[in-house]
Amino acid sequence: MCGICGFLAGPGSGSGPESGLEAAARRMADTIAHRGPDGDGVWADGEAGIAFGHRRLAIVELSPLGRQPMESADGRWVIAYNGEIYNFQDLRAELEAAGHRFRGHSDTEVLLEGCAAWGVECTVRRLVGIFAFALWDRRERTLHLVRDHLGVKPLYWARMGGALLFGSQPKALRAHPAFAAEIDRDALSAYLRFSYVPAPYSIYQGVHKLEPGSILTVRPGREPERTVYWDAGAAARAGIADRLSLSDADATDALEALLKDAVGRQMMADVPLGAFLSGGIDSSIVVALMQAQSARPVRTFTIGFGEDGYDEAVHARAVAAHLGTEHTELRVEARHALEVIPKLADWYDEPFADSSQIPTLLVSEMTRRSVTVALSGDGGDELFAGYNRYLTAPALWRRMATLPSGLRRGAAGLIRAVRPAGWDALAGMIPEGRRPRQTGDKLHKLAGVLDAAGPDAIYRRLVSQWQDPDALVRDGREPHGPAWDDGLAAGIPDFVERMQHLDSVTYLPDDILAKVDRASMGVSLEARVPLLDHRVVEFAWRVPQSQKLRDGKGKWLLRQVLYRHVPPALVERPKAGFAIPLDGWLRGPLRDWAEDLLDEGRLRREGFFDPAPIRACWAEHLAGTRNNQHRLWNVLMFQDWNRRWGSAAAPAPLAASAA
Repeated sequence: MCGICGFLAGPGSGSGPESGLEAAARRMADTIAHRGPDGDGVWADGEAGIAFGHRRLAIVELSPLGRQPMESADGRWVIAYNGEIYNFQDLRAELEAAGHRFRGHSDTEVLLEGCAAWGVECTVRRLVGIFAFALWDRRERTLHLVRDHLGVKPLYWARMGGALLFGSQPKALRAHPAFAAEIDRDALSAYLRFSYVPAPYSIYQGVHKLEPGSILTVRPGREPERTVYWDAGAAARAGIADRLSLSDADATDALEALLKDAVGRQMMADVPLGAFLSGGIDSSIVVALMQAQSARPVRTFTIGFGEDGYDEAVHARAVAAHLGTEHTELRVEARHALEVIPKLADWYDEPFADSSQIPTLLVSEMTRRSVTVALSGDGGDELFAGYNRYLTAPALWRRMATLPSGLRRGAAGLIRAVRPAGWDALAGMIPEGRRPRQTGDKLHKLAGVLDAAGPDAIYRRLVSQWQDPDALVRDGREPHGPAWDDGLAAGIPDFVERMQHLDSVTYLPDDILAKVDRASMGVSLEARVPLLDHRVVEFAWRVPQSQKLRDGKGKWLLRQVLYRHVPPALVERPKAGFAIPLDGWLRGPLRDWAEDLLDEGRLRREGFFDPAPIRACWAEHLAGTRNNQHRLWNVLMFQDWNRRWGSAAAPAPLAASAA
């Protein structure tokens, strides 16, 4: 993995001599040096007004023959590339059979020569891997920006000051003299709802995330054109229309073979390799298939918490012991969070409020001390229906649809009449193995969806933190993305599958994968996600729902594969996620930090938010009447980011009367 950046200013743009272009590209690349500490490179063409910058994290082909930016053998193409192509050996053999000769052994060179031989789109369609790259065609003076199928690797772009800028992170674009930092308040509204800024938006006006599965082509004198070479929605519809008809045993065999191939390909590295292990279904199956293909113990890493109800380390430890891995564990306390928080605005580079960003960064830091590559289990929930909402939301709607709306509103009021802590106390009477975590908060969230107009509205409520973010953001008008697409049901009629698809194109790339990318690359660690091999994704959509959801549990087929390697007793428990005890930390060791950022005078001066609802939310949380940790974290992470990056872009202060 690496960091890429660059710009196309065009001929006669006044960008100065070639050395000036190189200097600008180097400044951009220096901002993302953490993504590639093993080397750097720049390339520029003064006549065309284009420059590339690259920071290298050497994983395959450690010699200078893997250095970037790289030129093709015929001199026509230049590439700056971030990622791993797991089938590059197969593609190389095909190219060699056609007469191509290679200088080194990197996947970069194979990707470059493939584009030269087969064309950009044809080559990209053949790739199995994770990637974001910029490719310059010197003959046609055309720039191609490309992002992988699922959006594992990030790529931002913008048109500013007559130049097209691009980079792995926004800070690279900021380093270019044409960059204008103005906060997009519409995107800020969307961020408050989802805890992340959804693609194609970014927190900056005019800066875009290139959507997964896309090629952005910039030709002379023409507007940028986006081509979709792989579409998650099309994959879902095709799978639904062409279901597999396999017995349970045959389906398990087929999935295990596919996952084994994906995991095996992703174990390719010329540097030390390990895996994140939480002890859950997804990470356990990745580690199990790694160990089944390794002659030595796989190195596994996990973190745990001292607070009751949050410690998953004991489960990871048991799985590691059964599989015989070389296991490392870190115990996390509130002081670790205090040490991490000052890094978050720099590491995540945009407002980002999935609080599991803290343990993800901590486990990445710990893992990087021992290995350079770590495999992760991300993606299993979206593909094989693992989230709790895939079970609760349909059941909730079936019950709601039979009740008058007035009765639903009354039930919501009864739930809200008991504080979350009270519901938690009542839930204490349920046996631990069957007791859901944070019962009170989940019931209060249920109360918030009881008056929903339909199943898709329930989904939007369940994935929202602030239900009406425009009421908080001054002049904010939230853009409506895929979750508001009324036509989606025509192609994906099943409500659960619709939720899976929406999670796959929103929450997965913009939250889960962004979180892992920033945390891992922040410490120069490459994270790989074998469950998101696009071949696995396409297979998962062909699997009938009866082989995903069964007996009141999700990920049924994944579990059957795992049970061939790990006893069910070691992994069967309520889904927990990568949660941290944020509610207590905000009332305790993080209280002063939060109070400073949520100060009413500060909010009013900065002018982005109406202070009144935020202060009310904070007061409720401190009093213990509501656990508002997630809504507050959204505001706090923007405030902390704005203190680091956005002060120059703040609008005029909010008038006192507006509160």
